[in-house]
Amino acid sequence: MKASAPIRRSSSGLGADFRRLWGAQGASSVGAQVGDLALPLLAVVVLGASAGEVGLLGAAKWVPFLLLALPLGVLVDRSRRRRILIVADLARALLTVVIVGLAVAGVLTLPALVGLVLLLGAFTVAFDVSYQSYLPTVAGRSHLERANGRLQATAAVAQIGGPGMAGLLVQTLTAAWALIAPAATYLVSALALTSISTREHRPVPSGRGALPELREGLRFVRRDRFLVALVGFAAIYNLFAQAITVLFTVHAVRELGLDAGQLGLIFGLGAVGAVAAAASAPVAVRRFGAGAVLIACAVAESIALSMLPLVPASWSSAVLVAVLAAAFALNGAGTSLSSVVAVTLRQLRTPDEVLGRVNATMRWVSYGVVAIGAALGGGLGELVGTRAGMAIAGAGVMLTVVWVVLSPLRSIRDPRELVDASGVSGGGPEAAHPGSSPCGDAVGDAPQVR
Repeated sequence: MKASAPIRRSSSGLGADFRRLWGAQGASSVGAQVGDLALPLLAVVVLGASAGEVGLLGAAKWVPFLLLALPLGVLVDRSRRRRILIVADLARALLTVVIVGLAVAGVLTLPALVGLVLLLGAFTVAFDVSYQSYLPTVAGRSHLERANGRLQATAAVAQIGGPGMAGLLVQTLTAAWALIAPAATYLVSALALTSISTREHRPVPSGRGALPELREGLRFVRRDRFLVALVGFAAIYNLFAQAITVLFTVHAVRELGLDAGQLGLIFGLGAVGAVAAAASAPVAVRRFGAGAVLIACAVAESIALSMLPLVPASWSSAVLVAVLAAAFALNGAGTSLSSVVAVTLRQLRTPDEVLGRVNATMRWVSYGVVAIGAALGGGLGELVGTRAGMAIAGAGVMLTVVWVVLSPLRSIRDPRELVDASGVSGGGPEAAHPGSSPCGDAVGDAPQVR
């Protein structure tokens, strides 16, 4: 199959169409941050959900990555990617409005909420796989570094404002009405995407079935030791980090006595670290090398999460907010910077004609384990309590450091080495030139999980 779109490679700036895509991503990021806090609070405060039920809700968001990522990767390589992005945004807006309507009417149940979150997750898979595959079409491979860096920084800024906005909306409007905000941002994103004018050609059918094409994407990742190392990095971290995240929300409300506004403040202040890391990415990689940066990030983000269960409930609210915000700032810096490096390495190493399937394969593993991590967190909370559960998951997340140190990622100095060593030019003549520095500008990925 040929590439689904010509990949621009101009010497000029990123252009108006990238700014439209950037705006769409920014709107979706803010909405997602509000929803990520409002949905579990809706379950806990309105539906009286237990730690296990909150874990089930968290798993429902990510299970679609296990079930749908691979077949959707084939669809993305066979279709115009912008169309999938717009449909996904509109569907997510509609589903969010349905949740609000049921909650306001007083007929929302936990099973119904889990089912609707499953559907939201399905369209999120479609958006995520299409989005990372569409970016080279709009920005051009020679500008991927700058484009990814700006998207990563915007996602980090959304992490600062989004949780605070969510906490304020939940306190003033209730958790149900707060979900109107993400519904509106999904609509804004869809409108921005419809205004993109870059031509995206219809893919030429390969004549093969969906299953052989799916296997091709799996083989591409499996045979590349650097891609395998990146998958392992994300999978180990996401598994245990999600378990901690699920438990922390319940623990903060019920054991530490924090309210929605304080939680929003903690997450918002913590995201300052992600913004700073995204801005410093090019300098850090040039000075220390990509491998050293990835190791440092693994250490920082893992230690920050492992410290959460050590925070005592006896501290005052002000001290709790300050300490927890600092921990999340350190964690955000690590995840932001490692995402910056990891996603650009993947994009540079993969030809466009299989980029959708490679992105889907990576997401199938790295995001799929998030569903397992959410269920793990809920189970640990039920068995041993939230604090002990976070401690167990914190020990597990430290395995991320062991993986990265023992993987081939540690040996990478300049990301150009991966392009040169593999012979992959990112899709032929449209590729980033080996002589250009991938580290010359910030690089990154919108999601915080790799």
